[in-house]
Amino acid sequence: MTISTAIDRPYTLDMSGFLVNPADWSPAVAEELARREGLELTEAHWTVIKILRNHHAENRVVPMIRDLLRQIGVRLGNEKANNHYLYSLFPCGPLMQALKLAGLPMPCGCN
Repeated sequence: MTISTAIDRPYTLDMSGFLVNPADWSPAVAEELARREGLELTEAHWTVIKILRNHHAENRVVPMIRDLLRQIGVRLGNEKANNHYLYSLFPCGPLMQALKLAGLPMPCGCN
């Protein structure tokens, strides 16, 4: 499905709503995807998105949830390194929804 965007940069989503081509990602695309999901991205959302994108850039894989929580603890404090905090940001499934907005692929075996 090709999406015509307000940012004059078309991109294609798969049936699960993930970018077909991760190179199409930009902060503006993330904002538009978030709006489609009923979210307004805050600094807290962006922190998680940046953690995910940095992990993927360094390791070429998306982090497992425990690795994401560990990195959140380092950046934001241990009181936020839990699933409850992630669900407050990404209510449709913290890892999958965050990966989608970060423009990263769905992990193998999760489709």
